[in-house]
Amino acid sequence: MQARVRTVAFQGVDVLPVDVQVMIAPGTVAFAMVGLADKAVGESRERVRAALRALGLALPPQRISVNLSPADLAKEGSHYDLPIALALLAAMGVLTRECLEDFVVLGELALDGTLSRVPGVLPAAIAAASSGRGLICPAVCGGEAAWGGFEADDSDRPAIVAAPSLLALINHLRGQQTLAAPEALIADDRSVYPDLSEIKGQESAKRVLEVAAAGGHNLLMIGPPGSGKSMLAARLPGLLPPHEPDEALEASMVRSLAGDLTEGKLSRRRNFRDPHHSATLQALIGGGQRVRPGEVSLAHHGVLFLDELPEFSRATLEALRQPLESGRVTVARANAHVTYPARFQLVAAMNPCRCGHLMEPSQSCGRAPRCGVDYQGKLSGPLLDRIDLCIDVPAVGAADLALPPPAESSADVAARVAAARAVQRERLAELDRKGKLLAVEADPAAGLLSDRARGWSKARCNADTDGALLAAIAEPDAEGRALLTRAAERLGLSARAWHRTLRVARTLADLDGSQSVRRLHIAEALSYRRPQPRAAMAA
Repeated sequence: MQARVRTVAFQGVDVLPVDVQVMIAPGTVAFAMVGLADKAVGESRERVRAALRALGLALPPQRISVNLSPADLAKEGSHYDLPIALALLAAMGVLTRECLEDFVVLGELALDGTLSRVPGVLPAAIAAASSGRGLICPAVCGGEAAWGGFEADDSDRPAIVAAPSLLALINHLRGQQTLAAPEALIADDRSVYPDLSEIKGQESAKRVLEVAAAGGHNLLMIGPPGSGKSMLAARLPGLLPPHEPDEALEASMVRSLAGDLTEGKLSRRRNFRDPHHSATLQALIGGGQRVRPGEVSLAHHGVLFLDELPEFSRATLEALRQPLESGRVTVARANAHVTYPARFQLVAAMNPCRCGHLMEPSQSCGRAPRCGVDYQGKLSGPLLDRIDLCIDVPAVGAADLALPPPAESSADVAARVAAARAVQRERLAELDRKGKLLAVEADPAAGLLSDRARGWSKARCNADTDGALLAAIAEPDAEGRALLTRAAERLGLSARAWHRTLRVARTLADLDGSQSVRRLHIAEALSYRRPQPRAAMAA
């Protein structure tokens, strides 16, 4: 007696097909499982046995062999419980093999036969829909699975079967019960963000925060303790526009793999991740014994806030350089080689020195300015080169604190940001229609998608542009180009700094409603470039 059920394995956000093959044959009573299964998969024997016993079913006193094919692909996670149980039931004759042929199955079994939530349902649903198959999953994951892009089918068989328990699923597959098709769920994003009107003073910092939000630029704030750096960063999500539909789907796929998708609902709210400075390299970038997405991937299409930036370990900070440039992170291990999207907006804050009062002569320590050189020297030049906007945030004086709250709120700034982002989307869409953007291509090897096919490389705002695309949208006028050329020679700007200055200038022009990048936009963009720490101290 043999049966086969389709399920999946995950390598990063790539979904690989796996066959669960079951054979029940005469021989020594045993329940053997092969196919490079980890401990969680191996323990499914006991969960499946207990769940079947809860239904009044017993495994036959014969040799049961379960093969997870392909055998050389590592299998991890508890989502293999349900496909193993259904393959056993089909081999025992409780279910027909035909009723399982057109489905991809995943789910975890409790000892009483109920189905529990598993990570990765959303990417599995997308993969199943693209292959023309349906999906069987726990009921708590049904709302997530409904976003998989399943097309309407004229047959009576639903594309998604979301069952609360193994018994309900068996009755549905045997035609004795009908499970309702799940609905695609959207989270209630009516969150109240901290408002900019609560911050007194810091008008220059608020201006830079608006520019960062309008263009998606990386931002570094430097100032003494209590100057409001963290308060400013916390108000950035309230200025950003909500996710576009494709952005929400990409960000939710990563959260689904991490098991962080609340109640299976997709959200248009941009993630704001703020790990502590004691975070390890694996926690920030991704990895671990079972490779999981790190903070840079969980912040995909959102904000990654790193407070007390120099307090992070040097290796952790240097690991940010590649994802900041490419928008993805590849975790290479001896037994795994996976890629996650990581197109995030970096916002960082730091003190000018260890005591924090370098810029205040009355409070600075006796080692000034050497203490500032040493402290800021923890940040490498290549990392600073990838930050578009650097701003000093001075301490707020008593005169500013005594003033009434500012009249301009986050809603006022968010409206200007939304208008600038709309201009950028329309400009990039027009270039796409003219064929100036690279076409989407698929990688034929193993059914994997290229970065561009996944959408990771798609330019959505000024910060995403580069090369010929940047030249097409941010060519400055003659005076602006002359100023940028002189500044590059005097400040020693790298080619990367040159292009990032043009990106910021394009955003400034968008905020001004200007079609062209003018000299004043170049001048303001250059004012946000920070020289190397040692050079700055020497000056």
